[in-house]
Amino acid sequence: MSPVRDEKVLEQKTPEGMARKKLKIIADRREIPSGVVNELAKLGTDVEARQLDVADFILSDRVGVERKSVEDFLQSIVDKRLLEQVKLLRETFECPVLVLEGSDLYSRRAIHPNAVRGALAALAVDFRVPTLPACDEKETAFILFAIAKREQMTVCREVAIRGEPKGLTLPEFQRFVVEGLPGISAVLAKRLLEHFSTVERVMCAPEDELRKVRGIGRERAKEIKRILTSIYESEDRQQLP
Repeated sequence: MSPVRDEKVLEQKTPEGMARKKLKIIADRREIPSGVVNELAKLGTDVEARQLDVADFILSDRVGVERKSVEDFLQSIVDKRLLEQVKLLRETFECPVLVLEGSDLYSRRAIHPNAVRGALAALAVDFRVPTLPACDEKETAFILFAIAKREQMTVCREVAIRGEPKGLTLPEFQRFVVEGLPGISAVLAKRLLEHFSTVERVMCAPEDELRKVRGIGRERAKEIKRILTSIYESEDRQQLP
């Protein structure tokens, strides 16, 4: 049985000696089959599977993690995906992190070592995204667990898990509503509200105004307006012949 069910928070017993408060991590659905999710479950973490537009794991309202195998990292250099992905990660999360999983970074493919070093340098200097090495999926899980523990227990930050909004303060409820928009993380919800001041103004803002908020690009603004302005048709009506 899979340790994670879509849109549900997994309940696992906390290992002996761990704090009573359980850690929560949001994982992209595509990560469900990976050994990382299984290892997180063994550590007693509550994992929620969601479709994430940016990042593979969300560890708090400011930390998003992209996980790449060495092979995928090298391929993303070749097809020029890497810097665009990292740019989105940087724009979406206050503290973006890249976990690079595997070995033989400089010998696995016919890519000049200087190209690899250049990519790593760009991540660190241009985008200020730390790259953390992990030898395998188990070590990746331990890294995620350590960061989540620090964020949620040491500095008491929340995770952007959407559920029934019980007992929220007004600012928390406002962010909760805005987070329901497509592709909007907790960080972007906060930026939108700081820019527009009210939920109503966020919802009524035209595309060009939405795009003035850092992290809201052309496609994301267009999708937000499509959701907000499309006529609702129930699934029952859509299924009628």
